[in-house]
Amino acid sequence: MRLVISNKQKKDIFVALFQTLKNCTNIVSINFEVGRMYIQGMDKSHVCLFDVVLLSSWFQEYEVAQGFTISFDSSIFFTIINSKQETNDIIIKNNEDDTDNLFVELISSKGSFNKFFKIPLVEYEYEMMCIPPVDYDADFSIYSKQICEIVSQMMVFGADIQINCSETKIDLVTNGVTGEMLVTIPIEDLTQYSIVEGQEIQLSYSLSYIHKMCLTNKLSNEIDFCISENSPMKLKYDLQDGSHLEFYIAPKITDTD
Repeated sequence: MRLVISNKQKKDIFVALFQTLKNCTNIVSINFEVGRMYIQGMDKSHVCLFDVVLLSSWFQEYEVAQGFTISFDSSIFFTIINSKQETNDIIIKNNEDDTDNLFVELISSKGSFNKFFKIPLVEYEYEMMCIPPVDYDADFSIYSKQICEIVSQMMVFGADIQINCSETKIDLVTNGVTGEMLVTIPIEDLTQYSIVEGQEIQLSYSLSYIHKMCLTNKLSNEIDFCISENSPMKLKYDLQDGSHLEFYIAPKITDTD
């Protein structure tokens, strides 16, 4: 197996991807398939599911003769690829003579030193989940920079975020002992919005988990939110060339007494 990422924007996306994943899980398990790199897993509390697809065409080089799975420490891997210089290509490969490690190289034709890393692989068991298609009650797209800033500010005021959707606007609300924050988003300020006609939706989610999902705006210019009362919310980043990062998180159950 040998993967090469040399495009500057995709190197930044790749680093941002593992920056996000390391905040969800200590161990990442990657399935290297002939046509794609696939990652699925859950956070430590089994509240949030993440699903990643990077097609072979996303990479400058993608050489995988047959499918296999490896697992390793997500923080160590992020630290390594985050140390890249602008002129470095990121090269990931395995070695038939050393199947207990993953090899990462940061190679530059000029301007910086070449770096070579070896990461020990770990034993990790994860049962893949089938994600069924859902017809969502509402979905909207918002600029990632905007929502990342909003979520960071909301973390000061509460533990949950309530999303209220109607045909004219979206309200984001949080409150706690330090006060309350309300953000009203007019529909015309969204890049895309749809809702079932005549329906109003009011759902709450853990703000700390939404914050982990909206950690950086380097993954994509926009984030897609899809919500329904009877299904987990889907949050999707388009990573270009048919590739994506998706998160799924169930709404919080509110006390109706």
